[in-house]
Amino acid sequence: MDAWHSGVRHDGSMTTLSAPLQGLLEREPEPLAPLRSTEVRYEHDGVPLAGHLVAPSGPGPFPGVLVVHDWYGVGDYVRVRCELLARLGYVALAADIYGDGVRPVDPDQASALARGFYADLPLLRARATAGLERLRAEPAVDGTRVGAIGYCFGGSTVLQLARTGADLAGVVSFHGGLQTGEPGTAQAIRAALLVLTGAVDPVVPDSAVAAFQDELRQAPGLDWQVVSYSGAMHAFTIPGVDSPEHGSQYNAVAERRSWTAMKDFFGEIFG
Repeated sequence: MDAWHSGVRHDGSMTTLSAPLQGLLEREPEPLAPLRSTEVRYEHDGVPLAGHLVAPSGPGPFPGVLVVHDWYGVGDYVRVRCELLARLGYVALAADIYGDGVRPVDPDQASALARGFYADLPLLRARATAGLERLRAEPAVDGTRVGAIGYCFGGSTVLQLARTGADLAGVVSFHGGLQTGEPGTAQAIRAALLVLTGAVDPVVPDSAVAAFQDELRQAPGLDWQVVSYSGAMHAFTIPGVDSPEHGSQYNAVAERRSWTAMKDFFGEIFG
């Protein structure tokens, strides 16, 4: 299960933002020099993909952050997150896991798409890796300082990307699913992990958090943190989500605190 959206466009454009997303965008001040924002076309195994890139002005090099969408695909929400990251001085690429033009419009479609990728983890990891490679190909990106973040489905995805042993400085999962792997596979993770979850999220219950932490403890050299936010359900960072009957609800306090935690984390690992 993933976020139930309200008043958020998912048609691939960001011409007029909803009021909640516009408020979110005002979280970080605009830089004096204009940001560079562009659609990015790339592919994986012959499948065309359409991402969205936002970068600070200038040649760089800048740290790069891969951003993976929730179960609705690349839309306004993830584009706003990319712009916020660029305002902080990062090159941010919204990776496309589903494919160009594959943008579900309702929860049933989104759930079916997400379940298909969860059932094919090699494909999920490969699509995320394709996005990471496209980010690294940007001339302005410092290849030694690259991280990844994701929301809901995307939070699960970036943790799966970390399990490939990808060369990432750090990975941040916002209310993502916490799947465990085969015994011993956590040792492949090279990135520092920051897992931000809701303390009353029925999609990611305490049992899942405990099992995930137990697995990470089997990799003694791994740098990881799990933060639970009181009163927060699934999708707590997404304005407009208000479906507590489905376990999903925006929580302004948890959203603000989790964004600050991510900034502190990247400030530390990127130096």
